Amino acid sequence: MHYAYRFRLKPTTEQRELLDHYRDTCRQLYNHALGEFTEIPESAGTLNQRVRQVRDQLTDLKDWWEELNDLYSTVAQAAVMRIEDSVKALSELKEKGYNVGSLNWKAPRDFRSFTYVQSGFEFDKKNGQTVLSLSKLADIPIECHRDIPDDETVKEVTLKKEPTGEWYASFAVDDKEEPPKPSLAEIDADEMVGIDVGILKYAHDTDGTAVGSLDLSEERDRLEREQRNLSRKEHGSNNWEKQRQRVAECHLDIKRKRRDFLHKLSAYYAREYEMVAVEDLDVKGMLESPGNSRNTASAAWNTFTELLEYKCKREGTHFVDVEPEGTTKECAQCGVETDKPLWVREHSCPACGFEADRDANAAWNILSRGLSELGVGHSEETPVETALPTGTAVVPAKRVVEPGSPCLKEPPTAASRQG
Repeated sequence: MHYAYRFRLKPTTEQRELLDHYRDTCRQLYNHALGEFTEIPESAGTLNQRVRQVRDQLTDLKDWWEELNDLYSTVAQAAVMRIEDSVKALSELKEKGYNVGSLNWKAPRDFRSFTYVQSGFEFDKKNGQTVLSLSKLADIPIECHRDIPDDETVKEVTLKKEPTGEWYASFAVDDKEEPPKPSLAEIDADEMVGIDVGILKYAHDTDGTAVGSLDLSEERDRLEREQRNLSRKEHGSNNWEKQRQRVAECHLDIKRKRRDFLHKLSAYYAREYEMVAVEDLDVKGMLESPGNSRNTASAAWNTFTELLEYKCKREGTHFVDVEPEGTTKECAQCGVETDKPLWVREHSCPACGFEADRDANAAWNILSRGLSELGVGHSEETPVETALPTGTAVVPAKRVVEPGSPCLKEPPTAASRQG
């Protein structure tokens, strides 16, 4: 199981200059390697083979490129092999429907990290302070707010510079043992949960817990003010650079608060339950639709799902994402689907009279679909569309979809269809 521990570095002014020199040398090497890679035809081999052809040129490059001798060997190799990861990332975006181009050279602000692979790094103690000792670089003070277990082997360390100027070190662990998951037959009903995510309430689950969305209005107002101030500065001047850093600090403040909220919420569900079901939302399509794209982007549902998935894997919890279409319309009691506009916050079924909170009803449907995905529970039959003019005080029943649910003991009679 892949896992990472992230710690903040506290470099001195001299060490910051060395880190920036290291980072920029890696950037120039990456740009040179990318140029060489584009000259190799695809018929010359697989993606990995073509990137390795470029990597094998490092020994000859060092004969005339003196700065490369300042880099630790695995750092230079990782900078070249980064091309493979970038090409794979582009391919994944294309498969998801994004319109992406080809790889471009990296500007200084676009290349923010470099990596030590397998060796060249270790923890040490200097003058009573914990430092990260990096070969051919420096012994950099580091804030270790938690320990890395002795039975876990660190495979690589990535040093990254944030737009605010802060440096962080991420320690990647690949052999972290994944705990076994309990048998689904042994899980009690109160240890299973379905989660419906939204804007007004960020999460509403089948246990009745409703979590409000994170309020970042003050942080956004501050960000807008700082961005307006930045637009008034002369681009590239000292004042512009100072203001750019303030804007970066605002962005980082929002990012940290949002991720802290999502980390805590996802950790809660992964630890408290043995089976978790959520919606597999098409966030890309929602962002492209007019109306509420800003709130949709701020909600970061994909990030929440990704955090929840890996935390469930870490805690030994069953995780399943289900098809979201119809979870709000479908009645959790009888399976009848009824159109509900966004302003209707209560579910009231025109077929069976079941009433519940709109989000709670959706959460129960999500849990039911999750159980079906895992092979637990009854299977649904083909829905049959029927006309039901009868409505309720909350939801007008124009046309509903009536699936063959075992909860419906008798088919609707002609009299019931006529009201």
